[in-house]
Amino acid sequence: MQTELKPLLVGTTVPGFEMETYDPALGDFGKFSLAENLKLGKWTALVFYPADFTFVCPTELADLADQHAALTKLGVTVISVSTDTKFAHMAWRNSEGLLKTVKYPMAADPTGTVSRLFGVYDDATGLALRGTFIINPEGKLVSSEVNFYNVGRNAEELVRKVEANVYLVANPSEACPARWKPGGKTLVPGKDLVGNVAAALST
Repeated sequence: MQTELKPLLVGTTVPGFEMETYDPALGDFGKFSLAENLKLGKWTALVFYPADFTFVCPTELADLADQHAALTKLGVTVISVSTDTKFAHMAWRNSEGLLKTVKYPMAADPTGTVSRLFGVYDDATGLALRGTFIINPEGKLVSSEVNFYNVGRNAEELVRKVEANVYLVANPSEACPARWKPGGKTLVPGKDLVGNVAAALST
């Protein structure tokens, strides 16, 4: 009997896990270890998608590839994840034109173990929903987003969320308002801000 896993909640520490990968940058297979990534002081962005050789998925992975350099500059290790095998990842990446710019590792979760850990595994299909998760260098889950099969994501928003989280590590007393980007105004929560957010943002 399989043990029922409770999906991780934002703010909790992510337990260690490993996945086999196909790494297009190396043209070879490898492994991703969360513990090893944290030892390097890296952020982790896990981008789950339903399946290789499908329709919305290559558009998402290509969009993520467009933002890969920006995320890397922020200290993020980007990993895409599906329940396909590493061999399917290799075949798909090397045959689908939209994936030619994908250089980040593509992780295999054929048993659904990691997908279940993050609450995106669909028992009815054996596939993962479109989940995006950001883990900080201390191993804490700081962001969680899940979409159904038919709605693609925007990787620019992933970059924005990482930028905000990186900023807040250095400025823990502040908070980032909606659509915040580097250089934008932040908020300092406290009694003087209650009912006065508009004024604080306009000064």
